[in-house]
Amino acid sequence: MAVTPVDLTNKKILITGPTGQVARPVVEALAKQAQVTALARFSDEAQKAELEALGVATVKADLADRNSLAGCPKDFDYVLNFAVVKSGDFDYDLKANAEGVGNLMSHCAGVKAFLHFSSTAVYEYAGHEPRKESDPLGDNHRVMFPTYSICKIAAETVCRFVAHQQSIPTTIARLSVPYGDNGGWPFFHLLMMKEGMPIDVHPEQPNTYNLLHAQDYIAKIPYLLAAATPEVTTTNFGGSQAVSIEEWCAYLSELSGFEPVFNPNPKAFGALQIDTTRMHELIGETSVDWRDGVRSMIQALAPDLIKS
Repeated sequence: MAVTPVDLTNKKILITGPTGQVARPVVEALAKQAQVTALARFSDEAQKAELEALGVATVKADLADRNSLAGCPKDFDYVLNFAVVKSGDFDYDLKANAEGVGNLMSHCAGVKAFLHFSSTAVYEYAGHEPRKESDPLGDNHRVMFPTYSICKIAAETVCRFVAHQQSIPTTIARLSVPYGDNGGWPFFHLLMMKEGMPIDVHPEQPNTYNLLHAQDYIAKIPYLLAAATPEVTTTNFGGSQAVSIEEWCAYLSELSGFEPVFNPNPKAFGALQIDTTRMHELIGETSVDWRDGVRSMIQALAPDLIKS
């Protein structure tokens, strides 16, 4: 039975990584009902100003430097950690991602719940077998993002350690493939199709994932927060429908008329379908059909590419 979602109305919420593709829609949605503070390095002042125009308070800080958190309030009800660094420098990336989540949790130890967004990139490649939360972890994304999988695994470990040490109710949500009206992996594939660029796919086809629309992940955040415990709840977090790159590119072809050119490459990311059993038990099924989500994304970002 799914948990009862928390009510975020007028709650104080800290969101890290607020300018990223995944977190930005969350900031915009929650700013309409809660007191949102956005924490980032804010190297681009224009992005900071955009968030402040939404009524969001901003804090300029680097999670890799715990001293920079001194100016950040501590009296939050909830923290949503979307921050991620993938510079390719192991020393800095481990400090920013793994030590960073520890710095953040220690600073905000009094929260009602801490929600850490991880990735299904923590799983070892296992062909077409849907990955369960208890399955082996591995260096899944090394070819494209050298530090990514290792840093995500390290961040989960530090997150659990601090949660246990300081009794912070915590949920770790392993994101599959998030997308929405502001972009995502299928949109990049459409642009590649438009230019006739080959799309790398693993030879062990189909390359199946669980597309997760922004509308769904925003709707499920109150459930993920409700599922938090000091023992730490870890769950896969993707769309309830499994869909392959080959399938969504075929649908993009239907919409646009552009044909995908696939390049079988053993170094490409392989299938990473998730087992949704635990997710469904905790937070229920998602509601956006992937075809509707993909069409909505193209209509929002490149309506001229849809055939009339």
